[in-house]
Amino acid sequence: MKTVRFAIIVVVLFMIPVMFALPLSAQDRELDDCNITWHTQSTNAGQSMPCGGGDIGLNVWVEKGDILFYIARSGAFDENNTLLKAGRIRLRLTPNPFKGSTFTQRLVLEDGSVYITGKDGNLSARVHLWVDVHHPVIHLQVKASRAIRAEADFESWRYTDHIVRGKENEENSYKFAPQGTVTVHRDQIGFTGDDLVFYHRNKDTTIFDVTVKQQGLQGVKSRLFDPLKDLTCGGIMTGSHLSPAGTYRGSYLHTPFEGWRLKSKKKARDFDITLLLHTARTASAGEWSRGLKDSIREAVHRSHDNWEKTLQWWGRFWDRSFIYIDPGQKKENAPFWQAGRNYQLFRYMLGCNAYGHYPTKFNGGLFTYDPVCVDNTFPFTPDFRRWGGGTFTAQNQRLVYDPMLAAGDFDMMASAFDFYLRLLKTAELRSKVYWGHGGACFTEQLEDFGLPNASEYGWKRPAYFDKGMQYNAWLEYDWDTVLEFCQMMLQVGRYTGKDISRYIPFIECCLTFFNEHYQYLARRRGRKTFDAQGHLVLYPGSACETYKMTYNSTTTIAALQTVLKELLVLPASYLDTTARQKYDTLLTRIPPISFRYFKGHRTIAPAALWQRINNVEAPQLYPVFPWHIYGIGRPGLDIALNTWNYDTTVLKNRSYIGWKQDNIFAACLGLTKEATRLTMDKLKNASRRFPAFWGPGFDWVPDHNWGGSGMIGLQKMLLQCNGKKIYLFPAWPVNRDVHFKLHCPYQTTVEATLSGGKIRSLIVTPASRKKDVVIMAR
Repeated sequence: MKTVRFAIIVVVLFMIPVMFALPLSAQDRELDDCNITWHTQSTNAGQSMPCGGGDIGLNVWVEKGDILFYIARSGAFDENNTLLKAGRIRLRLTPNPFKGSTFTQRLVLEDGSVYITGKDGNLSARVHLWVDVHHPVIHLQVKASRAIRAEADFESWRYTDHIVRGKENEENSYKFAPQGTVTVHRDQIGFTGDDLVFYHRNKDTTIFDVTVKQQGLQGVKSRLFDPLKDLTCGGIMTGSHLSPAGTYRGSYLHTPFEGWRLKSKKKARDFDITLLLHTARTASAGEWSRGLKDSIREAVHRSHDNWEKTLQWWGRFWDRSFIYIDPGQKKENAPFWQAGRNYQLFRYMLGCNAYGHYPTKFNGGLFTYDPVCVDNTFPFTPDFRRWGGGTFTAQNQRLVYDPMLAAGDFDMMASAFDFYLRLLKTAELRSKVYWGHGGACFTEQLEDFGLPNASEYGWKRPAYFDKGMQYNAWLEYDWDTVLEFCQMMLQVGRYTGKDISRYIPFIECCLTFFNEHYQYLARRRGRKTFDAQGHLVLYPGSACETYKMTYNSTTTIAALQTVLKELLVLPASYLDTTARQKYDTLLTRIPPISFRYFKGHRTIAPAALWQRINNVEAPQLYPVFPWHIYGIGRPGLDIALNTWNYDTTVLKNRSYIGWKQDNIFAACLGLTKEATRLTMDKLKNASRRFPAFWGPGFDWVPDHNWGGSGMIGLQKMLLQCNGKKIYLFPAWPVNRDVHFKLHCPYQTTVEATLSGGKIRSLIVTPASRKKDVVIMAR
């Protein structure tokens, strides 16, 4: 590959303070207060801060005078379905301004960048690290007060094949049951001219092939979606005034690595280091290299305005929604102020995978780091995370994507929706091959190629056991979580008014599965297909992972009722008369929700019957959230409140940790005191240096379903919608100041300021919707 030099705009970094000295609007000042500034260097990667854009995430820290960052990109899966880091970058300046006593590392949310400044004697330097939102390019720009030398190192722990043993397999799709020797194969890394090229190309056999064989789908293998075959992930590192200076070996936090060094040819005051990433499925590594060249040419062609376009993107991102608690009263140790600030920080982390080919992972997103910094019994590589890299769990993923509705981040939801659309044919084939009926069967612990995770599916299965089923006590019959993504698809149409016709066939296939599969199961058990009232017999079923082998699970009933009703109120252009009649009939077949009594109080039951309890979820309250059958302004609120107050398992398992939704339930029920306590606990500073790196909870660090559930709860304390009604401050403590802007259905935004117990400002757009606002602050 010929050496390519990037045309890079040099940002005059010493002018940044002048830019920030310009007059700021109230919202700009509130956002500026949320920036994270450190005046001391970090001990290790566990004290990193996030930076990113588009579909790239970086963990950035400064250690012993060296600037380091990990690189992660959406969709970089290896043969075993580990989500690989591209590598680690180490920047060292000589003489080193970061060896002195003056140091600052700052995450600036306004432009999505990290700025690092240092001074030692009369030498000072500023480093600006940012990611192009619209192109997979990372920019590392250095400006010093006098000429210095620079070394930019690319460090990789995948310089040789690595056998994965024991718990380390939790990073891949073999998880707790590896079959034989599992190997992470070495990357290809080397100098090309003055640049460094690095990539990982998957071997011919992957976990996809293993899983297809295990699950008896060889006959339809050619029709299944395979994202791992011929996948190559990597990129190129280049720098102004830099050329190759050899390799070296070392170890970082128990992990051996090899480094490839680019070193300055001469002293200079400015250095621009650029990494361009390229991910593609190609017939050969040579074809991938040609694609990399094309990407470089495009980046060079567009480089003159990429920084300005990235600035504009982040500006629009922050303008479309926000929540600031106690605005203008920045107090680092105040839980309420922290919650508002951390809401903004976590939304920023989600924005770093706005346009990923794959959804943001619940178990760390793009911001995981050396696992020994999370748990000292896990001395594994930086690629490690619990619950796998290419395995997606809808009951967790939904908490990452649901808050994007009220935030107005509709463009960011496409990654999750497209993920399911790509897998639709595979899900339909499962139904047809295993059971001979229609519809799309989506399981939990779903691989990025649409089949159940092999180990969760079960390697030691009785020969007689249904091939379509996971032989798994937690996941059996747990199928209804996909309906939450169906609902989000429908809600995007309602919120934006945009055409969602591309999602309708998917939603219909998901509904068809439940209609046809439960009739299929009933016919296998006996002569009658429906119960005495003409309802589907939803048995066996599951209420989350908690109530198992259920009869008429409440989560399934609430999901089917809600999605069907939402589908049937779509404009006539979406469904013809035949389809509407079909779904009208199916709606009449959904059984009613069951109830039970505690101390004489009627409560929502998790199901009509169940065999056992496995987990600690509260499916009794799923009709409150996510399905909004019960809640403020809706009938039966007293029953939902009874469930919150008297159901013994709901009380026993109440918590704010991880994916727990109790803060959301409380907000949806108008329980201000409880919602406040649980949401503030959930969004308070994490125990790590970066305050939004929560976890591990039930999953990993940073725990994205922890952050997502915190976002949802805070949103619903401030604003809830029911039809055309907009409930303002339905669960907000009136003595707590807040300034927010959130989105509602029917292309509506609400911006409000509550201060001193009074609403000081209320802007509803369009203004015609102001008549629908019900003010509940009290």
